Amino acid sequence: MDSNKRPETMERITTKALADSFIAEQVEAIRAQVGDKKVLLALSGGVDSSVVAALLIKAVGKQLVCVHVNHGLMRKGESEQVIEVFKNQLDANLIYVDATDRFLDLLAGVAEPEKKRKIIGAEFIKVFDEEAAKLSDIKFLAQGTIYPDILESKGVKAHHNVGGLPEDMEMELVEPVKLLYKDEVRMVGSALGLPDEMVYRQPFPGPGLGVRCLGAITRDRLHALREADAILREEFAKNGLADKVWQYFVAVPDFKSVGVRDDMRYEGWPAIIRAVNTVDAMTATIEEIPYSLLHHITYRITHEVEGINRVCLDLTPKPIGTIEWE
Repeated sequence: MDSNKRPETMERITTKALADSFIAEQVEAIRAQVGDKKVLLALSGGVDSSVVAALLIKAVGKQLVCVHVNHGLMRKGESEQVIEVFKNQLDANLIYVDATDRFLDLLAGVAEPEKKRKIIGAEFIKVFDEEAAKLSDIKFLAQGTIYPDILESKGVKAHHNVGGLPEDMEMELVEPVKLLYKDEVRMVGSALGLPDEMVYRQPFPGPGLGVRCLGAITRDRLHALREADAILREEFAKNGLADKVWQYFVAVPDFKSVGVRDDMRYEGWPAIIRAVNTVDAMTATIEEIPYSLLHHITYRITHEVEGINRVCLDLTPKPIGTIEWE
C-alpha cells in the first residue's frame, strides 16, 4: 500500500469528533515511530507547520524541537504570535532565530523577483542548518506536507523540504498530516486548540513580504508595507470580510509619486490592495469591497503609515494577473 496515497475509505474530516479521532490515531502513530528520540521541525507559523507542531507536542512533548526563523519578511505580529502560542501557551521546546539583518543585507539592491526568492530560500535553509547542527541526537525531521503537496509534486514541497542538512544527520521524516486536505488540517488545528487567527490564516508565500515589497527591498519601504498590510487585515477582520475573501494583501512598488501633506509637497509610495477569491489558486476572481470601506482604509493608510501617499486597488482577475505581483 502506497503510504503517500489517501485510501478511498478515508472519511473527510468535517467534524470535531472526526478530528479528535484522527488526533488520537496520529498521537499513537507518532509515539510508535519516534519512540524516545528527538524530532526537529521548521515552524513557520503557517497553518500546516503549526498543526504538525501542536500534534507532535501532544504526542512527544519536549522531544520536539521547533525552530522558528524570522527572516524579517513576516507580517506584523506573526513571529510574536508563534512565540506566544508555542512557547508561552504550549510550553514547546522552541528555538527562535531573528535573522532579519542577515536576510535584508543579502537582499540589498536585488530587484529581480526570482533572484530574491532564491536568496530567501537558500538563506532559510542555511540558518535552519546552523541551528540543527548545534543540536545532538536528532533522529527525525517533521514536515507540514499536506495531500495537495503530494498530488502537485508527486513528492515533497520544495520550499518546505529542508535540503542541505549535514550528511551525517540521517533523519527520517515525520509527516502526520500528509493525507489531509487544507480544510481538514484546519479542522484538526481547531480541535487541537490552536487560535483561529493561526488556523484560518490566509496563504502566505514562503518569501513572505519579500515578494510584495516589489523590486529591491529597502527597510523603510518594507516597514511601510508591513504597517499598511496590518491596517488592511485589521479592517477586513472588523468588517466581516476576512472570512469572505480567500487572500488579501498590500503590495508596495519601488516608485514614488508626488502628494501633499500638511500643505507641503511630499513624495511617497503607493500601496496597492489585492483581494481575491479562489477555490484552487489556479483561477481567481476579484472580491467586491464596499467603497465606504475602501475610503476608510485609504484614509488610515495614508494618514498612519509613514512614506505612503496613495492607495490603489488591483482589479485584475487570474488568468491575466497572478495572485501575487512577483
